[in-house]
Amino acid sequence: MAKAFGFVDYGGPETQEFLDRPVLEPGPGRLGIAVRVAGVNPVDWKIRRGLLGRNRELPAVFGQEASGVVERIGPGVTGFTPGDEVFGVAATGAFAEQTLLRADMSAVKPRGIGFAEAATLSVAAATADDGVRDVGVGSGETLLILGIAGGVGSAAAQIARSRGIRVLGTASDANRAHVESLGSVQVRYGDGVAERIRAAAPDGVDGILDLVGGEALRAAAVTLADRSKLVSTADPDTAAELGGRYITRSTTPATLAALADLVAAGELDPHITGRYPLAHAAEAMALVESGHARGKLILEIG
Repeated sequence: MAKAFGFVDYGGPETQEFLDRPVLEPGPGRLGIAVRVAGVNPVDWKIRRGLLGRNRELPAVFGQEASGVVERIGPGVTGFTPGDEVFGVAATGAFAEQTLLRADMSAVKPRGIGFAEAATLSVAAATADDGVRDVGVGSGETLLILGIAGGVGSAAAQIARSRGIRVLGTASDANRAHVESLGSVQVRYGDGVAERIRAAAPDGVDGILDLVGGEALRAAAVTLADRSKLVSTADPDTAAELGGRYITRSTTPATLAALADLVAAGELDPHITGRYPLAHAAEAMALVESGHARGKLILEIG
């Protein structure tokens, strides 16, 4: 049996508990791994609350991204061998001692990065990479990131900067130093945000990557002339109403390998700000669910 952390019903934190599940055998397109590190993301609590549908078999294990060591390989999988150190998207929950990865969304971990850094790439950094590409701004242009201080925003800022893009980001004043460490300009969110954006970018912004949605997106959208360059990961309905769209995901093994190479080259820092053992998974979840997590949180499992 393998220890795991998940939820037994849809709802709040009271539905979370530790689980024992059998070691999973990989089917077609899957890799069975001993998990070393799992990433913690806002999507985890959103799934638990049923905000992304209620069609999962319960109990369900938390976690979308993991790094670890290949133990078993499913039918039809090529490019991996037992003993490989890998990272990727979990098919069966990552907050566990053992899980299955999707081989089509996994890659071999380069020697130049650790399991911790690798575990942050397949959801947070990959979403950031897709978002920056999808917005379509280029070198010398200005990108506004709504909610820049979290894991996706921090990665998106660095990816954009590596491509010569000027970056503004909405965040609290408490996160100003963090935002500036990303090579970006912090804009305080809240009432009057449009005026503060215009003060930082008098000619307006060339694109918006929205990680927040709702009224924050509405308030900032007035600073963008070309609404086709508004992409949201958080609020597809509001984005569409404003003339933008939901993010297009395109994560592949090549994408993940490229992100890992950026980390190895020192051009992308996942900004891991919290490391928790599996026994303290509930604390990591609570911090992410509070909306006040800075950078990236991980669970160190193996």
